Amino acid sequence: MSFTVTEVPGLPAGFTDTFTSRTVTTDDGLTLHAVVGGSGPALLLLPAWPQFWYNWRLVMPALAEHFTVVAADVRGTGASDKPTTGYDGATAADDLAALMTGLGFDRFAVVGYDHGLLVGHALASKHRDRVTRLVVGEAILPGFSPSPPLMMDAATNEFLWHFAFNSLAEINDRMVAGREEIYYGHQFTSKAARPDAIPQDAIDVYVDALRDPGARHASFEVYRQLGETAEQFQRWHKEDGPLTVPVLAIGGEYSTGTAPAEDMRKVATDVTGIVIPGSGHFLAEEVPEPLTKALLDFLR
Repeated sequence: MSFTVTEVPGLPAGFTDTFTSRTVTTDDGLTLHAVVGGSGPALLLLPAWPQFWYNWRLVMPALAEHFTVVAADVRGTGASDKPTTGYDGATAADDLAALMTGLGFDRFAVVGYDHGLLVGHALASKHRDRVTRLVVGEAILPGFSPSPPLMMDAATNEFLWHFAFNSLAEINDRMVAGREEIYYGHQFTSKAARPDAIPQDAIDVYVDALRDPGARHASFEVYRQLGETAEQFQRWHKEDGPLTVPVLAIGGEYSTGTAPAEDMRKVATDVTGIVIPGSGHFLAEEVPEPLTKALLDFLR
């Protein structure tokens, strides 16, 4: 399976009438994939970890009525190239800027949660003249979020233990290889508001994508590079000041709650925070209709 728009199951009715797969090859030879459709101002959607563009499938049709939607596969995910290096925030920002240039968009709004928060913040920080609005959620902000203690209460440990595991040098990759459905499957069942909030057939799509050794390696590299990303975030904030672009920061009621807004207020001057009731970590699949409404209210 290539994980392009015509290769994945379970899409909303009529999805491929609106959306097509597009690729852009950057100046350094990296090929990036995105699913593009709709009309209006450009809107870049960035995936959560450990997912790819497919996590946006339930909100994309409604957004495409108002925007030209670009649901991107960041490097290492979905149908994009999966090099062994380049998983820090600055490189991700340059990747996505090149993708949007290649698709013909100079300025655009950005929406990203979980890993998409990091990439979205990097893009808005490093390419300030191109991002018109920023929506983020459901993640820490490296360099600004408080670090939890080594010895945590059971609930916090259950929620955050994967940060330390994913950051290991290589034993994590060896332990997960061949057991992808156990490790990655657990992320979806344990971090959603209910264990069955994301259908098993959708989980299977994500797990199948992560059986690719390059994708599995990339899923750990973004955590191994968090220290470098934190230094980049702190340097941009010190040198260029806080973001002035309007920011919407979203948390799920049963996940990060108000934390994304609290963190973004440390780095941006115009932040609106909301908490979506009934949601765990995976906003776009657990609460697609409330999320869509929140996005349209903020972005239009």
